Amino acid sequence: MQTAKNIFSYRKFWAHRFGVAPVLPMNRDEMEQLGWDACDIILVTGDAYIDHPSFGMALIGRLLETQGFRVGIISQPNWKNVEDFRKLGKPNLFFGVTGGNMDSMVNRYTADKKIRSNDAYTPNGEAGKRPDRAVNVYSHRCREAYKNIPIIIGGIEASLRRIAHYDYWSDKVRKSVLLDSKADLLVYGNAERQIVEIAHRLAAGEAIQDLSFIRGTVHFCKQIPEDWAVKDSTEIDRPGKLQPPQDPYQEQPACEQKPSGENVIQFDRFARQQQRAQTVIRLPEYERVKDDPVLYAHASRVMHGETNPGNARALLQQHGSRQIWVNPPPIPLTTAEMDGVYDLPYSRVPHREYGDANVPAFEMIQHSVNIMRGCFGGCTFCSITEHEGRIIQSRSEDSIIREIENIRDTSPNFTGHISDLGGPTANMYRLACKDPKIESACRKPSCVFPGICPNLNTDHTPLIKLYRRARKLTGIKKIFIASGLRYDLAVESPEYVKELVTHHVGGYLKIAPEHTETGPLSKMMKPGMGTYDRFKQLFDKYSKEAGKEQYLIPYFIAAHPGTTDKDMLNLALWLKRNGFRADQVQAFLPSPMSIATAMYHSEKDTLKKVSRKAENISIPKGIKQRRLHKAFLRYHDPENWPLLRDALKSMGRADLIGNGKKHLVPSFQPKGTGLKYEKKQFVKATKARPFKTKYTGEQRVKSRPTIGKKFKKR
Repeated sequence: MQTAKNIFSYRKFWAHRFGVAPVLPMNRDEMEQLGWDACDIILVTGDAYIDHPSFGMALIGRLLETQGFRVGIISQPNWKNVEDFRKLGKPNLFFGVTGGNMDSMVNRYTADKKIRSNDAYTPNGEAGKRPDRAVNVYSHRCREAYKNIPIIIGGIEASLRRIAHYDYWSDKVRKSVLLDSKADLLVYGNAERQIVEIAHRLAAGEAIQDLSFIRGTVHFCKQIPEDWAVKDSTEIDRPGKLQPPQDPYQEQPACEQKPSGENVIQFDRFARQQQRAQTVIRLPEYERVKDDPVLYAHASRVMHGETNPGNARALLQQHGSRQIWVNPPPIPLTTAEMDGVYDLPYSRVPHREYGDANVPAFEMIQHSVNIMRGCFGGCTFCSITEHEGRIIQSRSEDSIIREIENIRDTSPNFTGHISDLGGPTANMYRLACKDPKIESACRKPSCVFPGICPNLNTDHTPLIKLYRRARKLTGIKKIFIASGLRYDLAVESPEYVKELVTHHVGGYLKIAPEHTETGPLSKMMKPGMGTYDRFKQLFDKYSKEAGKEQYLIPYFIAAHPGTTDKDMLNLALWLKRNGFRADQVQAFLPSPMSIATAMYHSEKDTLKKVSRKAENISIPKGIKQRRLHKAFLRYHDPENWPLLRDALKSMGRADLIGNGKKHLVPSFQPKGTGLKYEKKQFVKATKARPFKTKYTGEQRVKSRPTIGKKFKKR
């Protein structure tokens, strides 16, 4: 893995003499109290401002502050006019714009495209405090407020839209958000390394247009540098005939030009690496991928193949008359840098402007501690790997302990309970490839699928040691583990499972098998149910030894690409056999840039080389089928019984309808239930009945204005 400049080694900007702000200012009065006449950087966010490291803008803001810059926050501005974007004045360096901790479209709409009734990142959970596609709207308003000030976009919303991407809500492929937002530069992933470099270079007088080739950024490219080779993406993953699987550790030639004559020699390893680093891959242009789902799937496969910081190449994509240049991902932070980021002087509370208002997301995480970031699981429906990368970045044990002590000593409503020690996952802390050289060369999308890679270190000892040390702290009564547990890794360390079950489960432990059937699991890149069964055996064994009555709560996804009605039926039967009744169910939501979204859009298995002639996979797209798949997960709900009865009959499984223990759905219907479905079926049956017209005798279809009203032939 390459090395990078330590983010805390830069010479501080002159404004560091103002010192550390109690909280980053959100209005002019707070700026004046700090003695500021202007902000150097203004961060615009769709979230409430919580000065806590779990909130991206607080973390980036405090990091830039420690570099010596004066940083202001504009939180959830009124986007319908420009006034809120001027309330802190003109920034000296740039606007930093993000939609917030969540993508604004995911935040506002359900998987069924219905508007959510609340927003966890807003005071009192109030909905409607941010616009759709917030990054675009905020950037336009910043440009309107101050035309010549650079605009840099980032956060998960920008990160997952860095190239042409399928947009579920409009059902079309949209351009890179860099064009739609009219911003100057895009930073993706956890952006500490690149945003610090950008801030110092702008402060030194460089123009925003000159900040190119910074890892973890996307910028416009007028001309490809002469010393760079261009490789067409179709030479890497040809969207035609299927090819044998590629060795993930095999180095590919960096350039399309073949040596000849005296140059027919073997390059040494260093020369090949240098040549590869100076190669950019040209993706199919936006105008082609927007109308060609298979070509879109091809572009997605190539992009996901260039995500390892150790070997990723730059990407180039044409959008009309402009082209965007996507630099390789940033070098992961070292443990010392991670410690420095989380040791910054956060107040760990919401801004005083919100008074006594409750911010639901803050209530959930205020006493949690982030111990690592990144995920090498590679689940196709998840955005963590695309955003944070698959290289695990871990904090030191001492830094984590300091944060726990800080929570204990300063949080006004701390009761002795730490709600979580985790991150994107609960148990990837300090796990990594056994050989850094293999890690740098690897091109596998997952370290744990279809099985755990033999090169992966699965030793949970550092995590066990951390748990034990944290539990011994004075004033700490209980530490819960709430982050998602990779049980396929946990079963490799029975000692860890025992530690977890004995001390850190509060009666229930949530895990995510996601499905029971091989078809959908293979498209998710998730382990089979045999691994779940092994984990459950360990969980039950150690719970019994500890004298505790504890239960697993499994989570499942409905309507994921590759899922058939039969798969969902089998899952429902498994749930019934095991006595599970899900209160809430999750339907697949095609988030921008994910592998599963490429499957959803193209109807091809993009985990293999994409072929136009390849058989289409099952994609539950229609609203009726998606509702059916969700209904199977809630087979016990009487409201779903009419729908399930009709489905079981059409599937030839009417034998599952009855009042015995082996039946899935009862034959009776409780009074006052199932009316919504029956009403829809009645409307459907009576809505469009053909009849003869009065004049010509031709058949035509007319909608019934009133349910149940009889119409006569005219």
